[in-house]
Amino acid sequence: MPKNFKDLSEREILALAISLEEEDIRTYSDLAEATRENYAGTARMFAAMSEEENGHRHRLLELYRAKFGDHIPLIRRQDVKGFIERKSFWLLRPLGLEKVRAQVELMEAESKRFYQTAARHATDAAIRQLLDDLAAEERRHEARAEELESDYVPTEVERKEGESERRLFVLQIVQPGLAGLMDGSVSTLAPVFAAAFATQNSWTAFVVGLAASVGAGISMGFAEALSDDGSLTGRGHPWIRGLICGLMTALGGIGHTLPFLISNFKVALAAAAVVVLIELGVISWIRHRYMETPVLSAALQVGLGGLLVFITGVLIGSA
Repeated sequence: MPKNFKDLSEREILALAISLEEEDIRTYSDLAEATRENYAGTARMFAAMSEEENGHRHRLLELYRAKFGDHIPLIRRQDVKGFIERKSFWLLRPLGLEKVRAQVELMEAESKRFYQTAARHATDAAIRQLLDDLAAEERRHEARAEELESDYVPTEVERKEGESERRLFVLQIVQPGLAGLMDGSVSTLAPVFAAAFATQNSWTAFVVGLAASVGAGISMGFAEALSDDGSLTGRGHPWIRGLICGLMTALGGIGHTLPFLISNFKVALAAAAVVVLIELGVISWIRHRYMETPVLSAALQVGLGGLLVFITGVLIGSA
């Protein structure tokens, strides 16, 4: 069972402090490595913070050896009650800048509270002095982090990192989602409207549209997931992309299928046509917003494709 903090001896407190600093050093080093490729400025900031934590560790080690010798018992955060459970950053990938900085703020706040509490608990003058000093340094660490950010993440770098984060978002989320939405919205037009015009029955059109949408979603999801593993392209985890693509494909097809739940066939057909126009408009906007396609070009490309598939479905259904 984890031990209460108030029951720790001064030797155990110092051993725990050393362990915590070692964990923070590794964490900042991992963050520097994880962000180096896409956020070079932030990576240098985390590398500098790792060096600062290493300085804290050396001071703790020197005092511990002077007081208690060379053997340091392994006491970890999970061995003591009151610590926040901290997830490893490799479990939180893909890492966004806001997610990383929020986690770092929690780390620094926890370290400050630990040293403040430990200093009050200590009775040895030298130990209390060091813990008080480290508590003060942790209080200043947030200001130091801001200095590091201004040194290593200047305005131009922040702008570039924002662009890099946007590119990752487009690669990993927008592209597979857009591919699915286009496929679901356009490719299912033919079977849905072919069934509608062939049978003049809303329920039949709905069943065909639902089957086409779900089937297309499963197919597109697997196709996207198996297209590449993302290791070289930077497109993210393949199964996450596949899930996004599959869901958006199904959503795109179900959008103009749902109106056929209306029993009146003519009303259902008119409603479905309106939904199709809305879908094509949304796709055109996404292409313009994230893929930097000119508005007119995006509208013509998507509209022409949708129109051709729609006419195909109508002609087949009316034959």
